[in-house]
Amino acid sequence: MTLREFLDLIAANPGYILAFFAMIPLTAILSNVMGKGEGHLSPWKFLYSTLIYLVAVPGIFAVTLSIYLFLFERKSIFDTDVYTQILPILSMMITFLIIRKNVDLDHIPGFGKLSGMIMMITVVMMMMWFMEKTRIFVISVVPFQNVIFLFIGMLIVFRFGWSKMMKK
Repeated sequence: MTLREFLDLIAANPGYILAFFAMIPLTAILSNVMGKGEGHLSPWKFLYSTLIYLVAVPGIFAVTLSIYLFLFERKSIFDTDVYTQILPILSMMITFLIIRKNVDLDHIPGFGKLSGMIMMITVVMMMMWFMEKTRIFVISVVPFQNVIFLFIGMLIVFRFGWSKMMKK
């Protein structure tokens, strides 16, 4: 099964994906009501962490897929699949907003790693888009592994600079 076939299967049977992406914000609302003001304490912060990861991983994938389809495949925005490209992003944003009302996201375990992953995906997509748009062809005697090391070095430098810039 290819990724396209899997996404087509999900779009053909939307009940499961609708239930999944509706249950996460509803669980966040229920936990906000039950744990009002206690979101930074142990049982609630792990529930929030689980909810964030359950909604953020598909949401990040949907954003990355959409960017890839629009920039590299040059698909029309009218061909966007509501169930696999819009619903995960909406559910992610709604869940983040609901959870943020009860607890500061800095208190959620692993949230810093998640934002770092988002930043790294963004940088890689921007670099790929820049390379694709400029159509730079390199013919040199430099071995390919050195080019990979240079790419990784640029990512590390960017990540280091970003963390210094965002430090409180």
